Amino acid sequence: SQFYGVILNEPSKITITRSVVELGNKCPFSSPFYQSNGDKRVSSATSGKEQYSCEYGSLKYYMYCGLSGVLSCGLTHTAVVPLDLVKCRLQVKPQKYKNLVTGFKVTIAEEGTRGLIKGWAPTLIGYSLQGLGKFGFYELFKNLYAHMLGEEKAYLYRTVLYLAASASAEFFADIALAPWEATKVRIQTQDNWASDLRQGLPKLYSEEGLWGFYKGIVPLWLRQVPYTMMKFACFERTVEAIYKYVVPKPRDQCSKPEQLTVTFAAGYIAGIFCAIVSHPADTIVSKLNNEKGLSLTEAVRRVGFAGLWKGLGPRILMIGTLTALQWFIYDTVKVVLRIPRPPPPAPPLSSRLAGDRLHLIRDQNVNA
Repeated sequence: SQFYGVILNEPSKITITRSVVELGNKCPFSSPFYQSNGDKRVSSATSGKEQYSCEYGSLKYYMYCGLSGVLSCGLTHTAVVPLDLVKCRLQVKPQKYKNLVTGFKVTIAEEGTRGLIKGWAPTLIGYSLQGLGKFGFYELFKNLYAHMLGEEKAYLYRTVLYLAASASAEFFADIALAPWEATKVRIQTQDNWASDLRQGLPKLYSEEGLWGFYKGIVPLWLRQVPYTMMKFACFERTVEAIYKYVVPKPRDQCSKPEQLTVTFAAGYIAGIFCAIVSHPADTIVSKLNNEKGLSLTEAVRRVGFAGLWKGLGPRILMIGTLTALQWFIYDTVKVVLRIPRPPPPAPPLSSRLAGDRLHLIRDQNVNA
């Protein structure tokens, strides 16, 4: 522009022009980042190096992200059912199940090894539905809120953006999860109540009606919404930090296995914080769903402050591993399905040019 022509010399203008070409549309929050190229969908930033099966921000993109979430959440939660079962029993029957080791020993002694997988069916269904909403809606809300903020504010306030998008997504995901979570906890913690989903689901409805499936929705939100906010915001910022301070090269220069290793590491770190933040509410959810007619206030009173943290050790182990595997599976499925995977966010073009302009002005003042 004329303004740049006044304050910058010719070599400086060449530098700025080169920066514009190199940066392109690097903001991951902008749906035009992925452009169509004939019948294939390719990234404008990679100039056809990588072909995609859908366009970023399209309905197909969100559906594929939801499918990735189904696999990542459904499979991982089902895989840790034995640990989840003992954790729930520690929370609702601390006198009988004193610690993690005792919990496993008592369960196997009374019910055999088969008893450790009680509740696997509602877990698989419930958390698959939750994963569909959690990841699919997160991508949708992240893109929606970013467009509302604009490119520059979306980058500057990206942590707030991650928190808002994940909280919005989890609100809806928990509505799908609640009936299955209530049934699962009853099967796992009430003696002789029901042995499987086919018995448990109709029995819960006959005893308490539709309300029985949703009486734990508020503590479920109190558990899951902070958990998911931490899960996504911590993961996003940890990935950004790893590529900036640990990995000696940009993500687009890393191999797919290297990228997935970063994903797993960031997921585990995020999972540890998730477990700590959400554990008190998790204890209340287990207590409410274990006892018929128990109110939220009475559940908190009975558990007590110390009881709110009962089972935190196994939950950190479970959630840390779970979160790391979820992100690993989610990212792997996106690679296999050739879903667009935006790189870690970079400052928008306007901010970089403004910084370059101020730097060049200072240099000219010093030379003058």
